[in-house]
Amino acid sequence: MGATRSPVEPSRPSIAISLAEPERSELDAALTAAGYNTIQLQPGESIVEAFSASTPTLIAVVDVAGDPAAAAARVEEARRGRAGHLSVMFLAGDAELDGLEAAGLVDVDEIWRVEAMAIRAQVPTEHSSDAVLSGGNVDSTWTPAAPVFAVFNPKGGVGKTTIATNLAAVLQIRKRLNVLLLDADTVTGHVAMSLGLPNGRSAADSWIDEDAGYTHESLLDLATVHSSGIRVVALSSNPLSHPTLKPDRVTDAISEARHAVDAIIVDMHPSYSDVNLGIFAIADRIIVPVTPDLPAMRAAIQLKEVAVEVGVRDRLAMIINRANSGVTVADMESTVGLPAVAHIRSAGLHFVWSANAGMTLIDKFPRHQATQDFEHLANRLVASYSGEPAPQRSTSSLLRNLFGRKAIVEA
Repeated sequence: MGATRSPVEPSRPSIAISLAEPERSELDAALTAAGYNTIQLQPGESIVEAFSASTPTLIAVVDVAGDPAAAAARVEEARRGRAGHLSVMFLAGDAELDGLEAAGLVDVDEIWRVEAMAIRAQVPTEHSSDAVLSGGNVDSTWTPAAPVFAVFNPKGGVGKTTIATNLAAVLQIRKRLNVLLLDADTVTGHVAMSLGLPNGRSAADSWIDEDAGYTHESLLDLATVHSSGIRVVALSSNPLSHPTLKPDRVTDAISEARHAVDAIIVDMHPSYSDVNLGIFAIADRIIVPVTPDLPAMRAAIQLKEVAVEVGVRDRLAMIINRANSGVTVADMESTVGLPAVAHIRSAGLHFVWSANAGMTLIDKFPRHQATQDFEHLANRLVASYSGEPAPQRSTSSLLRNLFGRKAIVEA
């Protein structure tokens, strides 16, 4: 990404974009709407080639990508033959700083300047005693954290996976959020199968390899992308791998992913396992699907009592699934003792036809009445968490991910 500004009068800089689709078009539209002139670079085209050699000021963004020497060579080539000044912003991790400094390209003190700007753009301005910067690093908890919506009922067969997959789809498609869908049902989980996806590497598979000395992989690294855009990953595809699923490890992985997406949906196994209790502790809302039958309502009553004991009673959100197909909504609310935040009417074979096509109801039958029910649920959840999202949320996520690594300015 490069920028130039006229020396005659102040104006917004021109910005050269070198990204793959669809990010390139999304960012181009956002910058154009903000009044910037954009230059779209073709694959392989040099940033410097997009500007005149007489351009007085140019800012280049260089991703070190683990090779400081190659980054230095690219900068040297870019500066060769230029009459104007070339400033460089390096995107680098801790391990790459020494190489950049040894090449005389950066002063490590400059790392603070850009990180401070990134922090001010993301955190509240009121006084806080918490340390934002520590040892040259930004505390990740100060970056935007996606809400975690856990879908749980201690009784099976109430539609947890149906609710989880379709809620993820409506947030992704209708609300334009980047969604991670985590299958945390480590015994009978079938999220991938419901979406027509292959069973990829699970978190448990990755952690076994990590314990053997292999590189750490995040949930996002392991995720498979559905045609709707949802990123899908399973905690485990083999019940015998449970010893690797330590509660702290699971919650740490979810917390890590919160800073890379806009929302996380967790489809949970119907039990009060240590892993599930850990997920309860970090979830913003625990969505409780309840069907109009006595066993499902009894299970929800039990959950409410457990939630009081573990201190998450205020996070419960009852969803009436297959609404008005036996017991009235009012009677269910009275019996369970929880208000229903949404009602999902029965869609019969439409859910089956969607799953057979490897799709959700949202993208297979976008005008179905139950699809509108899911949209109402999404509206309630998003509004209760942080208000209505901005129309160009995917672009803001792209820019946020840019500052997920350290940015070092070298004048």
